[in-house]
Amino acid sequence: MPNTPEADVHQTDCPPLAEIELVDLFGRQRTALRPRASHIYPNETLIYHGYLGCSPLHPTVAISLRTLAAYRQSHRTCPRFSIQAQCKTLCHLHDVPYRPYLNMQFSTAYDAYLEILHRVNKRLNEALGRNIPNWRLLNACPCCFYKLEGERPLAFEWLVTVDGNNSLKRWASSTYGMDSREDSRQPRSDYWIDQTAVNKFQNEVRASATGTASRPRLDDWEDVGHETQGSEFNCTDRWRNAGPEQRKKMFTVFEESGIFIAACRHRFVLLACDMVRSGELAKYPLALLNHLMSVFGDKGGCAYDIGCAFAKT
Repeated sequence: MPNTPEADVHQTDCPPLAEIELVDLFGRQRTALRPRASHIYPNETLIYHGYLGCSPLHPTVAISLRTLAAYRQSHRTCPRFSIQAQCKTLCHLHDVPYRPYLNMQFSTAYDAYLEILHRVNKRLNEALGRNIPNWRLLNACPCCFYKLEGERPLAFEWLVTVDGNNSLKRWASSTYGMDSREDSRQPRSDYWIDQTAVNKFQNEVRASATGTASRPRLDDWEDVGHETQGSEFNCTDRWRNAGPEQRKKMFTVFEESGIFIAACRHRFVLLACDMVRSGELAKYPLALLNHLMSVFGDKGGCAYDIGCAFAKT
């Protein structure tokens, strides 16, 4: 921890932190921290020493910044690694019994840590001129989106691949017999296409030219058998995705059933959106491609594992 010269600790309105518990990855201790003259709030003193309090005004427990940073990276690489799992890990490392209230303490400090990172990055982007619309998307992949002087026009100026994945599910509140609660939070990253933009395309799927009332267009997330009848084979009829409501296979117990992403051919994720109470509906790739074309133009190519069916939309 930094040294605190005597000249810096007197004449301050910030109260001293006496017997505060400092939690680090491989150790914890109780100590007293004396604020500097410029400090007004206890967390200023804690951050100066490399910690963040679990309470804004009267913290009794503080978690080291490197512990929060380590959990952030672990959670980014494994979203299933929860705060509860992190707290239990720390309890094992510190040889103390686990208590449920530790989750709330860690969560409070972690939320404050993420807010600090967000505001720092926002100010940094403003200083670097990276706050213009779609700056991240335009600079996501130098190989795909940078153009050289005198470069000849290409048949496809950009190439992406799109697909959905139903691993990241979130249970609906009604599943537990609870009243549904509105989540008013909005993503801060421009990776995400919101549901309002996605739902603009929910009625954009054109009916099949051969579809009838008794035989609607098949588009239902279901793989059929490999046996063929006769010599004809039509992959559009035999591989069916995003289907009509009466043929849905996704459980209604999930509020969010997965995510749908677009990535360039160098594996950089460009855009994403939530799949809400459904499988891979056509509105998800339509919304992502609409945004990409509004930024890069319409001279692009898209790879999709059901591209022949998607081409009919």
